[in-house]
Amino acid sequence: MSSPLLQVENLTAGYGPVPVLQDVGFEVPAGTIAAVVGPNGAGKTTLLRALSGSLPAVQGTISVSGTSLRGVPTEKLVHHGVAHVPEGRGVIGELTVDENLRLGGLWRKDRADAARAVAEMYEMFEPLARRRDSSGHQLSGGERQMLAIGRALVARPTLLLLDEPSLGLAPRIVDLIMTTLRDLRDRTGLTVVLVEQNAHSALPISDQAIVLSLGRVAVATSAAELAHDPEFRTAYLGF
Repeated sequence: MSSPLLQVENLTAGYGPVPVLQDVGFEVPAGTIAAVVGPNGAGKTTLLRALSGSLPAVQGTISVSGTSLRGVPTEKLVHHGVAHVPEGRGVIGELTVDENLRLGGLWRKDRADAARAVAEMYEMFEPLARRRDSSGHQLSGGERQMLAIGRALVARPTLLLLDEPSLGLAPRIVDLIMTTLRDLRDRTGLTVVLVEQNAHSALPISDQAIVLSLGRVAVATSAAELAHDPEFRTAYLGF
């Protein structure tokens, strides 16, 4: 397996005097998908917020490709190859699909490649091509999720932090999104940290499973091993 792209050590973070995450540590090799799973309230979304800098860490280290990202402003993470798609999708409703996608590449100096990246998103997510002139307010939930992911990918990240992409979506849209993530990993070497309540969808496309329970890493193992371990599934995933 390749060397770690993301390294997290002794990460503690939360919203008040009592931390949600406590001494969390794990590594994600380059070119792999790590599924972060666990029961509600385990700290999965808090973890992504801490990794993206939208929630300051109390202690610990976060590094990508050997560079410390703790304390780096969220808006600067894209310059370090990190993109975060939060739960709720974050599409700008007043802008069209095309404007939202182009927004993802505004910071890039290579304007020609930014334009190519937008074109690639239309090929990857065909429903968006049909709605390119529609405003974000006019999109379905599935289309908004595709647009949020597409906008993040226009930045050409090496690490994608993705929070609950299947939430509230029809199974066929979930399948499309999961298949796209797997294909991106295989074709481009994209590294993904995927927070997902729906372990049935996340584990089959993932290389690694990180199970959070009560703000700590309960187990970190291969996704295939977790999927076939009834004891862990029952204890932490409820199936």
